[in-house]
Amino acid sequence: MYAAAGGALSTTSVDLSATYLTWARENLALNGFTGTQHRFVQADCRVWLHEAARAAARFDLIFLDPPTFSNSKRMDGVLDVGRDHPALIDACARLLAPAGVIVFSTNAQRFRLDTGLSERYDIGDISAATLPPDFARNPRIHRCYEVRPRASRGPHEIAHLAER
Repeated sequence: MYAAAGGALSTTSVDLSATYLTWARENLALNGFTGTQHRFVQADCRVWLHEAARAAARFDLIFLDPPTFSNSKRMDGVLDVGRDHPALIDACARLLAPAGVIVFSTNAQRFRLDTGLSERYDIGDISAATLPPDFARNPRIHRCYEVRPRASRGPHEIAHLAER
């Protein structure tokens, strides 16, 4: 929604949950954003990221908001954001257009960003700026980072990637 309202020419939402995709589609429509430039893909985002990289897809902005934990029957293996976030960020980085940025968000209360990521990326902690006022009393419930490859990459389309 934010990407469309911010002027994105197109958006792609990837989620394992058909319900979440329906809510995303309805939210966009309620705010006047309809059309084929807004895509909704039901898939395991790890699989989709791999396929999108093989197809040379490029995005200016990727919003990566994985669940803290998922063991859905519809995906292979288990997703644990504490363990798997470096691989997810690396997979998203392969899809960035020049000067692109990943916004990585998590609600994992004990989350610690993998220190090895700072060797490959410029990372800015934007948690305080993205925490809704209703939750300011407990800032640990939300972490958010801007992630840019060290050799910066610019404009294409917007992707919202989540996996449920």
